[in-house]
Amino acid sequence: MHTFLLGVTAAGFVAAPVLAQPKAGDRTMTPDQVLAELGGGVSDEELARAVAAASAFPLGTAENPVRVGGPDGARAYVARLRCADGSRPKVGQTGSAGVGAFGTIVDRYPLDCAAAAPGRFDAVIDLYHAEHAEDRAPAGFVIAPR
Repeated sequence: MHTFLLGVTAAGFVAAPVLAQPKAGDRTMTPDQVLAELGGGVSDEELARAVAAASAFPLGTAENPVRVGGPDGARAYVARLRCADGSRPKVGQTGSAGVGAFGTIVDRYPLDCAAAAPGRFDAVIDLYHAEHAEDRAPAGFVIAPR
């Protein structure tokens, strides 16, 4: 009897379809699905209102993220920042900071000017603004020309 049950179980196991597992790096959701789930952005009119409202807060904060176009835009922006003594801030480990003031996912860029002003600052950057190139610096920083 045990042999029969084992045979049925084994046959059932062999007959079961093998589900393909995604490989590392495979996309399991489209970018639109990710944005819809984690913060899908806002309309042009809502963005204009959000930008106007955000201007009441310091640039580079959660309430007024720096707007750039993608990871390349963020790297270029951070590369242009200078501490008060003219040095470049040391950039720490970046990470997600959730959904920002403009309805999209924002990243946190830890910046450290050591003894120079402004010291340490976590710049919040919104990568979903390809149409915008920020030319202002957060308080205490200077931005080099492009």
